[in-house]
Amino acid sequence: MESQGRQSLGSAVGQASATPEPRQEPRTGTEAGAAGPGAVRARRFLLCLYLVGFLDLFGVSMVIPLLSRHVRSLGASPTVAGIVGSSYGILQFFSSTFVGCWSDVVGRRSSLLACILLSALGYLLLGGATNVFLFVLARVPAGIFKHTLSISRALLSDLVTEKERPLVIGQFNTASSVGFILGPVVGGYLTELDGGFYLTAFVCFSIFILNAGLVWLFPWHGAQVGGTKGGQRSGESHAVSGKTVCREARAAAPAHGAPTWDEAARPPWGQVVRALRDMRSLVSSAMWDIYLVRLLMAVAVMLYHSNFALALEERFGVRPRTTGYLIGCSSGLGALAGLALGPLLRLCRHDTRALLLRSGALTGALLGLFAAARTLGLAAACAALLAFSSAVGRTCVTDLQLAVGGARAGGALLGLGQSVTAVARVIAPLLSGLAQEVSPCGPPSLGAALALAAVCVMSLNKPRLSSGRSDTLKSE
Repeated sequence: MESQGRQSLGSAVGQASATPEPRQEPRTGTEAGAAGPGAVRARRFLLCLYLVGFLDLFGVSMVIPLLSRHVRSLGASPTVAGIVGSSYGILQFFSSTFVGCWSDVVGRRSSLLACILLSALGYLLLGGATNVFLFVLARVPAGIFKHTLSISRALLSDLVTEKERPLVIGQFNTASSVGFILGPVVGGYLTELDGGFYLTAFVCFSIFILNAGLVWLFPWHGAQVGGTKGGQRSGESHAVSGKTVCREARAAAPAHGAPTWDEAARPPWGQVVRALRDMRSLVSSAMWDIYLVRLLMAVAVMLYHSNFALALEERFGVRPRTTGYLIGCSSGLGALAGLALGPLLRLCRHDTRALLLRSGALTGALLGLFAAARTLGLAAACAALLAFSSAVGRTCVTDLQLAVGGARAGGALLGLGQSVTAVARVIAPLLSGLAQEVSPCGPPSLGAALALAAVCVMSLNKPRLSSGRSDTLKSE
């Protein structure tokens, strides 16, 4: 088992995609070497997913900074603009878990394509919005179906071993973060042209269409999820490109583990009912502590970001341009966190919970230090390290959800995690406003307290979180 855990990503996915031998005899050297092309296809598939993540956030980040300004230009008051901005988070809260369960039922390929195309429709409508009503209407498709990154992470978790999963998801987050850094630069340039916002929205629509084409052309035939001894793979889907069966129901599936004919032929309304049933089961699960940690850490970091620019201006007299440089540098360091996950996990002996505990403690300490900083240099250093520690923490909590979830479907788990994050987006601005009434240092100080509470929750639940990780890796 230990030697199985050491298998490389390419080997694990390559063996998974190899055609099963008709005989039970050991492979010869030539037969074993046939797994090479499968490994190449699997690596190519992962690189394509990284490109999709990069383009996704590149397109979105071109538009996001311009939304509040554009809705105000359409005649909306500040209150109406705030309500319009909150509506997106509310839609995400209600749709995240359902879309995740739906991806477990209909398959990653179909759900990913549908979400990309419907999100593209939303940005196309946004480019044609000439009043506040049309603006709100255009945000509805994106609010409901903009879960492409969650489905992509669920697809990654289907393809790689449990030991490799944090590293691969970290690399995916790095690619996405680079897109989020470059997007505002391009969007700011396009905005200065005639009809800049509408042009930016159309470019974002075109990027999503390009992404849909990439997903359609993916080498799905090289991304077959393989089996364990006897051709059976415990608790996993055998073909990410086709229909999948939620893992909770896998015990009733045939011995070969493939979806039944009834599942594959289920009509759309039946798939919706199935997704709702799985979502209800997931919400009532015993994973409350994992999602509580995610909520506390998300609120803590959002409290810090909510008044970062204002705090620097009030405390140190920093100009907006300097603040922008600090945010850009910090974001760049946060993007590199995915590349550092490999060494960090080796230091923690591949214990994701231990790494999450340390990153949470570091995040809390840095938030407290940022709140108490008396010089701009110390505040800037805290900001850079916070971007790194929070990025590591996000990847670890995602992996811990999938590990502790065990028999539960990956798409549903990640979808519920996004719903928890949506709750944090609603709570954080309210708490930030109250904390700022006390002091400009109030939001990061409150964030430090919440991060400490998350560390306490992880420490008190250490035995269960440690035992929740499956001992069987996704490899032969």
